[in-house]
Parts: sequence; structure tokens; C-alpha cells
Amino acid sequence: MKTIYSTFQEAVKDIKDHSTIMVGGFGLVGIPENLILALVESEVKHLTVISNNCGVDDWGLGLLLKNKQIDKMIGSYVGENKEFERQVLAGELEVELTPQGTLAERIRAGGAGIPAFYSPAGVGTPIAEGKEVRTFNGKDYLLQTGLKADFSLVRAEYGDHAGNLIYNKTARNFNPEIATAGEVTIAEVENLVDIGEMDPDRIHTPGIYVQGLVEGNQEKRIERLTIKKQA
Repeated sequence: MKTIYSTFQEAVKDIKDHSTIMVGGFGLVGIPENLILALVESEVKHLTVISNNCGVDDWGLGLLLKNKQIDKMIGSYVGENKEFERQVLAGELEVELTPQGTLAERIRAGGAGIPAFYSPAGVGTPIAEGKEVRTFNGKDYLLQTGLKADFSLVRAEYGDHAGNLIYNKTARNFNPEIATAGEVTIAEVENLVDIGEMDPDRIHTPGIYVQGLVEGNQEKRIERLTIKKQA
């Protein structure tokens, strides 16, 4: 049986200043939005955040950024956040940009206990600065380190009291890998069910990786709304 939190604020109470956190999602899809809001309310500072991107200006991780709670961001995409751009240019935010596939593999490696691996992505670019380069079969590869975090925050459609998780469609993006790479993983679930109610063949994250769960509703905002014009 895992810890079941009654509030989102209670779920993040152990995240302190200078923590490293991983946050699931891709754009605004599959983000643990209520856990992020609880972190904003907590006013915890000097966070290092590992996530695909930093949300948008008024939602997701963009709220933590706007509130000056993030010192360093490790991610792969920053194109939807003007405040992110402003803080980087002003020297207020440290950024480590990583090719998206490499970021996913760094997180997976961290969760699997693999300290480092070689990747061809980024060879000959600024990404390669300061990194070891080795040649295998006539091709150059960069040494990339695995990533781990003090806390991983993920979002799932279903979770049970044993911590097993099922993600909904494209919300199954970075969430499964991030769930494995935190010393403590907290899952925000839309539906908390009893053990045995979930089809074992559909489970994406086994409960062994999850320490706590909290149930709640999400707004599920659309990052960029496109409407087809009528003929």
C-alpha cells in the first residue's frame, strides 16, 4: 500500500529549497498540473527542474518560472514561453538544452541505474562542448550522463492503492520514464481505484516505482488552439 495524500499541498510538502525535480508531460499534455500549482503555493525556491519544456507563460511549469522558483532548467524545448526567454537573456536562469531523444534516454538511463551512455545526437554542435567524444565503427558519439531527481512528479489517468499507473494516450510521453528516475515519485491521478480493478496488461508504470498518489481533477488546457475555418 502506498501513501495516499488527501491534498496536493500535502503531497509536495517534503520538496524543499534546492531540490531537483522531474516533471512529466509534453507541452501541456499529461502534466501534473495540480502538483505544480501546489509547488507554486509552497513558494519553495532554487529548484532544478528536469522536464521536456517549461510550460507556457500562464500555466504548467511556467507558473514556477514566473514566480522565480526555478534556478536551473534541463529540457529540450523552450519555444512557447516568453518569460523563459527573458530570464535566460537576463542571466536569471541557467539552462541545459538537450536533444529530445537524448533527454528521454538520459531519464530512462537514470531510472535504470545506468550512469552514462554514448549518443550521436549533437556531435559537432554546441551541445558537444565539454563532453567526451568517442568513435565507434567510424562514427563519433557524445558521452551523455543519466539523470535522476530527488522527486518525480507524474500524471496518470488511473492509479491504484499499490501505485500502479495507467496513462491516457499521449500523456504517455515522458511520464513513464520520469516515474522511474525519482528517489521519491508522486503521482497525480484522475481516478484512484482499488487494487485489482486495473487490467494488469494495461499497466504502464508498476507500483514499485511510486511512493505516493493524490487524486484530483485537471483543467487539461490546450497549449495552442487551432480552429478549422468553415468553407
